[in-house]
Amino acid sequence: MKFGAAFGNVDMGLDWPVIRRLVQELETAGFDGISTNDHVIGGHPDRAEGERVHTSATGVHEPLVFLSFIAAVTERVELATGVLLLPQRQTTLAAKQCAELDLLSGGRLRLGVGIGRNWMEYEALNEEFANRGRRIEEQVEILRRYWTDEHVTYEGQWHRLDRVGLNPMPVQRPIPIWMGSFFGFVSERVLERIGRMADGWMPQFPPADLEPILERVKGYARGAGRDPAELGIECAIRTRPDDDPSRWVDLAEAYRDLGATHLKVFAAGDTPADIVALMRRWLDAVGPAVATD
Repeated sequence: MKFGAAFGNVDMGLDWPVIRRLVQELETAGFDGISTNDHVIGGHPDRAEGERVHTSATGVHEPLVFLSFIAAVTERVELATGVLLLPQRQTTLAAKQCAELDLLSGGRLRLGVGIGRNWMEYEALNEEFANRGRRIEEQVEILRRYWTDEHVTYEGQWHRLDRVGLNPMPVQRPIPIWMGSFFGFVSERVLERIGRMADGWMPQFPPADLEPILERVKGYARGAGRDPAELGIECAIRTRPDDDPSRWVDLAEAYRDLGATHLKVFAAGDTPADIVALMRRWLDAVGPAVATD
């Protein structure tokens, strides 16, 4: 099992020397990866109309730029998006940006993608919200083509490419593409897409709820002619300073027993340094228990 430190919004702050020091501290502590989320823009809170969506009240680092900075000040940790909202971005530009990040990091990118639920972002980025689920499938196919073929010709519903290619290419050919799903909500269409297309899944369910859903995803993978054992699974544990570490260990063991290949931690704290300190406590408790039990 690989262990990741997950940062949402601006948990790491805005001071680049502090960010550099803290991500280097996480790498030294033994974390295998660092991940971050994606929101390009937020609308006025009044526009949310009670929906649970990102607004301008919350700051978020641009994930590919943020991970590029982290790549430059680290040597080993994997760089992951959890997740990049792919349908609100131009596919060819995303392919280029990800290829460059993978190249300059020495092949450390793991691209988590999702469709999101914030119509305000799609509106601001001039992309269609209603068909985002169908478009992401075409996008994933094209990304993999860009990252493996010298020239790409493609005729789809939303993309028309005539003998075009990236230069330079990424180290990984192709870059692994994982898919996310919304917390606590089960969409059968999303589960089928994950089983059929994704290199891995980033579920957001407690172990007891995850087990039957995971079996459905594996069934979709088998139905697509894939080996379910090759599907990566990244689960998450949310922590607070007053937690009993035994709770973290119990959850980690439960996820491991379900076949999780990756486990990441979200931490609460008053400062970025507090968050990183709690993440290190979590790894110290969970790492040996999962590895030796």
